[in-house]
Amino acid sequence: MGRSPQLLFVDDEERILSALRRSLRREGYELFCANGPSEGLRLVESREVDLVISDQRMPGMSGIEFLARVARVRPAAGRLLLTGWTEEIPPAELARVGVLALVPKPWEDAELKRSLRDALARGGRRD
Repeated sequence: MGRSPQLLFVDDEERILSALRRSLRREGYELFCANGPSEGLRLVESREVDLVISDQRMPGMSGIEFLARVARVRPAAGRLLLTGWTEEIPPAELARVGVLALVPKPWEDAELKRSLRDALARGGRRD
């Protein structure tokens, strides 16, 4: 039997991380949360995460920049971008860093769960 999928959420707002934990606590995932890109990179370097979900607008580094760095450290990890500004990110930029999906803020729980399942099924997870 394989391990539970390991998901890393990166957002500079603790209330967002808390809401994500509440939304997903019964889904069978092992959840890690990082309060910003620096902490997120430390976790990506130290854990075999299957899926990384990052906010776009964070101090010090955008979500796109963060996910590009994740791709170099953990190329097999799936990458999703969480943002309230979906229209401002060019699709070519998303493709360049291998973002599988945009998750809008505020999210609908059912849509978030579907996006996570789809991303894991598309190769964001290795057993």
